Amino acid sequence: MRVGRRVDDNRWTSVPHLVNTPAAPLTRVSQTALRDGVLIALAESLTSGLLASRVGAAPDASSWFAGGVVAYRTAVKEDLLGLPPGTDPCSAECAEQLARGVRTLLAADVSISTTGVGGPDPQDGHPPGTVYLGWATSTGSGHRLLRIDGPPETVVETTVAEALALLDGVLSR
Repeated sequence: MRVGRRVDDNRWTSVPHLVNTPAAPLTRVSQTALRDGVLIALAESLTSGLLASRVGAAPDASSWFAGGVVAYRTAVKEDLLGLPPGTDPCSAECAEQLARGVRTLLAADVSISTTGVGGPDPQDGHPPGTVYLGWATSTGSGHRLLRIDGPPETVVETTVAEALALLDGVLSR
C-alpha cells in the first residue's frame, strides 16, 4: 500500500514516515510553547480527538495546551465554533473557521483544526482521503489540503502526523 499526500498544487509527496507519529514534532512544540508562553487549542472533526490525545501526552502539556473541541457533527461546528450554515464541512473555509473558532473559544494563541473524509467511501462528492487542516493565530489563518491514500486508519493517523507538523511549523514562524 502506498501512503502519501498530495498538496494544494497537486504534487504528490510520499509520507510513509509520518504514519507512526514521531515524538520530535511534539517535543519541539512543547519546547517552543513553553519558551514563548504560547497557548494552543485544537478543533477536530476527522480525527475525533486523536490529535488532542497526542498533544495532551506531550511534555509539560498542562502548561501550554488549552484543550480541544471534537466537532464531528456539522451542527456542533456551526453552534460552537461559528461555522456559517451551508458551509461544506470538507473545505478550506471550514478548516479555517474551526481553527479561528476554537482559538477564540479557548482564548488560545495558536490553533489547529482537522476536517475531511476518512473513507472508505466518498462523502458529499469528496473522495476518501480528502483532508483539510486549518490554523489560526492573532495575525491570520490558513489551511492545507491533503489527499491521503489508504484505509480510514491510515487517513486518520497521517492527518494527525501532518497536523502536528503544521503546528510545529506555525509555532516556528
